[in-house]
Amino acid sequence: MPLFEQKKKRLGEMLIAEGIITELQLERALREQKDSGSRLGKVLRDLEYVTEDEIIKVLGKQMGIPHIELSTTVVDTDVICLVPELVARRYQILPLFKKDKTLTLSMVDPLNVFAIDEIQHLTGLEIIPMVGTEREILKAIERYYSGSGAMEEAIRDASLKSVGDVGDFIEEQDEEGEEDKDSPAIKFVNTMIGQAIKEGASDIHFEPDGEIIQIRYRVDGLLRDVTTAPIAMQAPVVSRLKILASLDISEKRIPQDGRFEMKVSAKDIDIRLSTLPTMFGEKIVMRLLDKMSILVGLEELGFKTETLQDFGKYFRRPHGLILVTGATGSGKTTTLYSVLQTINTQEKNIVTVEDPVEYQLKRITQVQVNERVGVTFSSGLRSILRQDPDVVMIGEIRDRDTAALAIQAALTGHLVLSTLHTNDAPGAIARIVDMGAEPFLVASSLSAVVAQKLIRKVCKGCAAPYTPPEDLIERLGMREQLVNHASAMILKGTGCAECRGTGYVGRLGLYEFLPVSNAIRNLIVSRASSAEIQKIALEEGAYKPLREEGILKMLQGLTTLDEVLRVTQEINT
Repeated sequence: MPLFEQKKKRLGEMLIAEGIITELQLERALREQKDSGSRLGKVLRDLEYVTEDEIIKVLGKQMGIPHIELSTTVVDTDVICLVPELVARRYQILPLFKKDKTLTLSMVDPLNVFAIDEIQHLTGLEIIPMVGTEREILKAIERYYSGSGAMEEAIRDASLKSVGDVGDFIEEQDEEGEEDKDSPAIKFVNTMIGQAIKEGASDIHFEPDGEIIQIRYRVDGLLRDVTTAPIAMQAPVVSRLKILASLDISEKRIPQDGRFEMKVSAKDIDIRLSTLPTMFGEKIVMRLLDKMSILVGLEELGFKTETLQDFGKYFRRPHGLILVTGATGSGKTTTLYSVLQTINTQEKNIVTVEDPVEYQLKRITQVQVNERVGVTFSSGLRSILRQDPDVVMIGEIRDRDTAALAIQAALTGHLVLSTLHTNDAPGAIARIVDMGAEPFLVASSLSAVVAQKLIRKVCKGCAAPYTPPEDLIERLGMREQLVNHASAMILKGTGCAECRGTGYVGRLGLYEFLPVSNAIRNLIVSRASSAEIQKIALEEGAYKPLREEGILKMLQGLTTLDEVLRVTQEINT
């Protein structure tokens, strides 16, 4: 007899039979259930008569329904689409895997015959229920469905609306002139951004591709496909986004840049938007900046204690030039903001010139670059130096003029912080000299360089011990470190609901700190290469390359060897 046909025995009766609740408690729970319309199991838990674990044990013993821990289960993502997200949320279920003509479900209430019958009708498959906790199932629904149900609903609503009149489509208003929040384009844009924030995305890509729009999120540094939308939605959605960012909706031939703010789940999100004309229409990329995420200390960014102590000696000095270098999106601005917050006191006049100003910091004067009216990094810096600053932050040194002014400011008693785009710390020194700065002035002003990259953290929910191949250990020179960290556990994520099968959740920083010693100053004056500077820095002992820092993070169980190799650009052969 199929399992779901045996469920005429009620949960309350089984709990009484096991001596977990009394008849009086069941009667009260049934009255509460009648008033609230909730499931009996939830009512019993809310009344604190039973725990979720007790219900799971009873179902296992009385009905032979096994319990499954989703945090340690690899779900077949191909079967997720068999059950619509709205149905999964309504019944609090998750499809796990399909075998022949059967579909196994994880269910909060495996005795819900209505849910089983509906899903059997939807899929045409025999249902095998397993019991899971409400917390795990809801978390898994968020991970595996990625809000696709809400996105698809917004796409359906938008597709039903005629796009002949883009103005009506975008700016529907009520009788009082207020914006209609149920407008399909507004609903779609809000859903797209809200879901991206929920999933921890840093960027949204809205890309026309022939007959469809491809929507992708960048999560933990890597892009992934989310959903597609019909090409008919391109014009109204692009126009809606341009209106939000105060851009020209009639101009489609040239790139435009803008920004706007939204409040999502009580978070103030600053959104930087860029349009790019392509052969299929305008592509839009949005950078999502959580204003609260910048309010973190340097310790939380991933700095080792020793590195942070050494770095602190330099950024607490009253003068000198400190450079933070790395690729776009590696967190350079976050590091500089954290430094500014650390040294920000009422005795200091701190002024920044940025393009753009990403976050507004209290008691710090911030200047926005605006090249159309002549406010550049160099012109802004000239003005700043007449404002009696103690600390100056330059968003980026891009040219010879800005480099010369930064060096001059550092030599005349100011602490100057700035960024460059290079792959490592020694390369930053060679880069600023290549810009045309005089080597002897660079040697006199430069105090220290920090290079950084972001590396994904291994998922704690599915991390498992991993033994690297012997040849890889030898090639990377890890033998000594493994001996020195004999108790270290090398981990690798196997994939779970928490990490969407990737094995990673979140990111942390890798930092390469290079103090400028007298020996390095001599190399700068002689225009030595970055390789020569790195050699001397390694001999002095204060400098450790990013690869070595990454391996230490791996030995601490924070990341994986594969991720270290990827981020530090080593080909794993």
